[in-house]
Amino acid sequence: MSNPLSDRINNLATSQTLAMAALARELKAQGKDIISLSLGEPDFNTPDFIKEAAKKAIDENYSTYSPVDGYAELKEAICRKFKRDNDLDYKPSQIVVSTGAKQSLYNIAQVMLNDGDEVILPAPYWVSYFEIVKLSGGVPVEVPTSVETDFKITPEQLEAAITPKTKMIWFSSPCNPSGSVYNREELTAIAKVLEKHPNVYVVADEIYEHINFSGTFCSIASIPGMLEKTITVNGVAKAFAMTGYRIGYIGAPEFIAKACTKIQGQVTSGANSVAQRATITAVDADPSVLKHMVDAFHSRRDLVVGLIKEIPGMKINVPEGAFYVFPDVSSFFGKTLRGTEIKDANDFSMYLLAEANVATVTGDAFGNPNCIRFSYATSDDILKEALRRIKEAVS
Repeated sequence: MSNPLSDRINNLATSQTLAMAALARELKAQGKDIISLSLGEPDFNTPDFIKEAAKKAIDENYSTYSPVDGYAELKEAICRKFKRDNDLDYKPSQIVVSTGAKQSLYNIAQVMLNDGDEVILPAPYWVSYFEIVKLSGGVPVEVPTSVETDFKITPEQLEAAITPKTKMIWFSSPCNPSGSVYNREELTAIAKVLEKHPNVYVVADEIYEHINFSGTFCSIASIPGMLEKTITVNGVAKAFAMTGYRIGYIGAPEFIAKACTKIQGQVTSGANSVAQRATITAVDADPSVLKHMVDAFHSRRDLVVGLIKEIPGMKINVPEGAFYVFPDVSSFFGKTLRGTEIKDANDFSMYLLAEANVATVTGDAFGNPNCIRFSYATSDDILKEALRRIKEAVS
């Protein structure tokens, strides 16, 4: 019998971060002592003041359909947040609230891309960018970076990647998976290249904006001339430990926001009503309320980087944001460890799962075949034990 499924789904890759997390859970259920460093999820609880806002919304009967593009009060709060944190002037008509930033990205791809349009992805990139672009008829164009350049694209690389078919560039800062943060000077240089290409739009994924150890944060949309060609994507999942609330949002040129509302109206309609009311409280809060979480991540980053530097064969930079490290493990390729041949990062990641009982994610998933990703969104003791096991497994 022939496969009745569509080419669209048959050609879609499974999310490797979710697949590795599922495999780790399966092995745990079998009684194995697995440490999972695979999922990008804060290990903190949602702050109490946000939980109280969610409870209040239930008591006030926010239980009916919400407007497709989000409650007016939430869109106004997001405009205030963009002005306060990013020096961006958006109107509520330029904001669309969605069921997580992942839906925001999918909406953008669906309304902006025609078959054959090219999307530049500085690699490494977040695992779903490639598949979302492909699913929307676009052609992902990977631009490689390395640990030596802190995994950042240069203006020269960007210029060389642009062709008459280029429609967009997508990137995250702070970056998942590398933790890299682009500063104002670097973004200004990128903007200068894009000035010469007025038909190329930017998707700036800033979901990790507050988990940032560099002391400053710059949105590319705040660079003169960039606001009208940038779609800024954000949400409350990471900084506010609200992954399960599923709220993301965009600030965009009005015609793009209207198009995203149009597609969302046919696919999911408005995001969860209670979660939206809680998000008003989150985005209106001064970011200083997140300091204890950011400080903990900063301390863990220093711990993990220090421990990885003690493992012969692993090459690492010092990431400035998010809660990931992305060491280069290519020195192990072509070697045999405890009877297992390591051909690539995928083999290395599976070897660590089998031999060290530590779940990581192969860099292949992020467009960089030389690296693997560790999430350090867990306790110091667990991180120390995980790195001890890894060091032992590769010694």
